[in-house]
Amino acid sequence: MTDAERPTDMWSTDSPASVPGPTTRWAGLQRGSQAARAYRQRFLDLEAAGRDLHGEARFVSALAPPPSRVLDAGCGFGRVASELTRMGHTAVGVDADPDLVALAAEDPDTRFAVADLATLDLRNEQEFHAVVMAGNVVPYLADGTLHPVLARLTAHLAPGGYLVAGFGLAGSLPEGGAAVSTAQYDRAAHVAGLSYLTRYSTWDRAPFTATSGYAVSVHRLVNG
Repeated sequence: MTDAERPTDMWSTDSPASVPGPTTRWAGLQRGSQAARAYRQRFLDLEAAGRDLHGEARFVSALAPPPSRVLDAGCGFGRVASELTRMGHTAVGVDADPDLVALAAEDPDTRFAVADLATLDLRNEQEFHAVVMAGNVVPYLADGTLHPVLARLTAHLAPGGYLVAGFGLAGSLPEGGAAVSTAQYDRAAHVAGLSYLTRYSTWDRAPFTATSGYAVSVHRLVNG
């Protein structure tokens, strides 16, 4: 289906109905507006110190150049989605944490919604050229939800669309995160209908090795 053939109302500004899923590991660490603001401030401080915070957005843009439709799954306070918008994409950010989404929504140019990734439904006609899970979304998923999350994200990909996920591995996990091996992730992606393309150890495309503590995995919906 070409863009011209897609429904004209596909980018409705209505927020999707939020269907709660199991409590995520992230929710066990972060609750409330004060915690959300403190989390955002950590990144603002890093940026003020000269840290580059936009590697994920550049990585996605290299796969799906703007203007593309990109879903930031587990968007937090909107760091990646807002940068994708500034780069010329149509970005949508979703997160189960309403306090983080409230901060993200301070960006009037990007659409954000409270939604659980395990039950995500932005309507079948809303297809994305790329979906990105940055910031250790995978280790913070609710236990046992990796398969349904990847299935729901794949359902929102256009044919040929990319699913990109970056997360820490065993030995390099964020506080409270659960280890998900690259083999486990690849199996879940395969079950969801995705084909493996490549993997790096950083968003700047450093090679992935057996000793890497971080994985940036790229899968694609080839036969969707």
